[in-house]
Amino acid sequence: MNTLRHDLRIRLDDLSDPRIEAFMQEHLKDMRATSPPESVHALDMAQLRQPDIRFWTAWRGDGELVGTGALKHLDADHAELKSMRTAASVRGQGVGRAVLEHILGQAVDLGYQRISLETGTQPFFEPAHQLYLRYGFADCAPFGSYRLDPHSRYMSRAL
Repeated sequence: MNTLRHDLRIRLDDLSDPRIEAFMQEHLKDMRATSPPESVHALDMAQLRQPDIRFWTAWRGDGELVGTGALKHLDADHAELKSMRTAASVRGQGVGRAVLEHILGQAVDLGYQRISLETGTQPFFEPAHQLYLRYGFADCAPFGSYRLDPHSRYMSRAL
């Protein structure tokens, strides 16, 4: 497996760079093409700019945006992982792992005790499922405002 993790810079972002909006539009397009409309829980740019969201971007040394991830505050002890995306051109090269490790570390530093996520159940999401399982996430019941949905998989782990 090829890796570019050594050439990666992850930064807390203010979402002002127009390349981020284009990247996230592609994310929304993929989610809408993969899941029924009522099961798409990806956040748009306005939702990502809310004060309860911290958003990180991953950049290659050449200035290419290759990954994103966000942390949504649920309560004093619990956060939700959101907006995990790796550019198609670098999938399988460690970007998702690097962003996830960074966000998990940030969640600990922020004092959260638990981190949860919602992802799809379709085959498109299988690489994400495997990543989350490797990092100790386990299936759980719907959390927050989520409800049972055959197109959603809920996962959580203690920090």
